[in-house]
Amino acid sequence: MGFLNVDKPIGMTSHDVVARIRRRLTQTTGSKKVGHAGTLDPLASGVLVVCIQQATRLSEYIMHGIKTYEARIRLGVETDTYDAEGEIVSERDATYLQREAVENALMQFTGEIAQVPPMYSAIKQGGRKLYDLARAGQVVEREARTVTIHALDVLAYEPPELSLRVTCSSGTYIRSLAHDLGAALGIGAHLSALRRTRSGTFSIADAVPLNVLLDEADADWLRHCIAPHDALADYPALTITQQQAQILARGQQIPREESTEAELVFAYLPDNRLAAVVQAHGEMWQPHKVFVTVPDTTG
Repeated sequence: MGFLNVDKPIGMTSHDVVARIRRRLTQTTGSKKVGHAGTLDPLASGVLVVCIQQATRLSEYIMHGIKTYEARIRLGVETDTYDAEGEIVSERDATYLQREAVENALMQFTGEIAQVPPMYSAIKQGGRKLYDLARAGQVVEREARTVTIHALDVLAYEPPELSLRVTCSSGTYIRSLAHDLGAALGIGAHLSALRRTRSGTFSIADAVPLNVLLDEADADWLRHCIAPHDALADYPALTITQQQAQILARGQQIPREESTEAELVFAYLPDNRLAAVVQAHGEMWQPHKVFVTVPDTTG
């Protein structure tokens, strides 16, 4: 099991990428277990973390990492989807805006902020995805969500085009950021291009283009898999014995010998294979997710 750091091309959904890799994995190993950790819109490119086999059970930890994006924002043009795919709802001249005014407006979007998700998003409300409601012509009130924007760096400004590097928490909508910036400047704006350059420990510098992974001439394509020990390096960890791993596999607890304040820890075998995710329970570690099996001794 492991993770693929895929450089997703523009024009494909995250589901499309997963389907292509699932087909390749099935042909190679017979396994169909593939998922992803953190969706990218079709118009976005860059880092898409794809989980292979049992690593699909670890996607929740990968998704929570800090994200970095390079975004291009078109000032003066507002769309109903907040991006270049939508219908234009207003147009204003933005060429007069000085860089200082834009940078001053950006300051209000750093730190912990309340962000309203766009109508064209996969969030469910009343059992239906918002984009389904939007396509049916319905606009509903959306509850603001708290997100954290750690940094906003202007990479280039040639009015009406603004290029930003955004470092933010999981769950941040860059489309909403572009829309809200346009509202703050009083001229409207939309996201015209987006590339994710980092997701947690996964960097675009190490990402593998999808067409390389799908190259049928490469029988050893799974060499690109990144082991949990490396992908989850930011999380607290401990090393356990094979005997302790078998105890956890039976659903039993092991002593909490190593001193750590963490409530959730990744337990690895000496060869760095992930044995389990364990939770603190008094003086003991109890299994939360187990990745080793108990040997069959019935035969």
